Amino acid sequence: MNPQPPLPWQEPKPALDDPLAAERVRAILAGASYRLAQEDPALLERPDLRGMRLQLDYYKTELLLQDHGVEHTIVVFGGTRIAEPAAAQRALQTLQARAPAAGAPAREREQHARELAVAQRLADRSRYYGIARELGRCIARAGGGPADTRVMVITGGGPGIMEAANRGAFDEGAKSIGLNIDLPHEQYPNPYVTPELCLRFHYFALRKLHFMLRARALVAFPGGYGTLDELFETLTLVQTRKIDPVPVVLVGREFWERAIDFDFLVAEGVIAPQDLELFHYCEQAREAWDWIVHWHRERGRPLYPEPLPARAP
Repeated sequence: MNPQPPLPWQEPKPALDDPLAAERVRAILAGASYRLAQEDPALLERPDLRGMRLQLDYYKTELLLQDHGVEHTIVVFGGTRIAEPAAAQRALQTLQARAPAAGAPAREREQHARELAVAQRLADRSRYYGIARELGRCIARAGGGPADTRVMVITGGGPGIMEAANRGAFDEGAKSIGLNIDLPHEQYPNPYVTPELCLRFHYFALRKLHFMLRARALVAFPGGYGTLDELFETLTLVQTRKIDPVPVVLVGREFWERAIDFDFLVAEGVIAPQDLELFHYCEQAREAWDWIVHWHRERGRPLYPEPLPARAP
């Protein structure tokens, strides 16, 4: 078969006709205006294309989760500073070894004492890392087992409690999801999120949407602003009936009753007594998972309504 001759536009203008033509063509090809729209970061970052970026933030995650057969998720949140026990003990011992000399200024000794007290409390709270890890295992073993992606662990993809939940699924050979967020400072996802399901968002709003879109429970461990944010947003959505009810589990009653005085809110009349029924306290992973499963079964919508479809040979 004879090769086809090149079409007129497949070759640049010959230098014989215009010695400067090739240089001009190179400049055109290198110009921003000649880039394909989807390959032009400057275009995509323009303020007036924010709507397009919002769509991309939504669709990338939505399509990936669909591709992996993810129907429902169990959202796990908790403190990024609550490390596994060995790491928490190392941090405590390092701080103890840096104790200021007896003759050091009072301000320095007081500061060290405060830091030491915080490190001790974090070491005490590190038991929650193990509970979150076991919860990840419970979720991974449920349904059709680790290969069943219909109900999966989803976290913010960071360290601490979120790492523990992803790690529990990882222990069982199951996939899990991490939704990270783009921040001004450097950060890393935890190493136990499934690589193809570790996503990074530009917009907090779209990240929040995906946490709740498939959520069939929220499990909140002791944590700070981020944990409180997700907890109160979920409670507000359920309270206002903006979404169907989902079970909300608070792990560690002693922490939560100190962190948030729900009874005070009722007494002040800013929430109703029945709003206290929107969440449930648990202390252990198995207890939390069993309560979530029971909650759904009682309402006639079990987490696993049908057996896992048979895989093609």
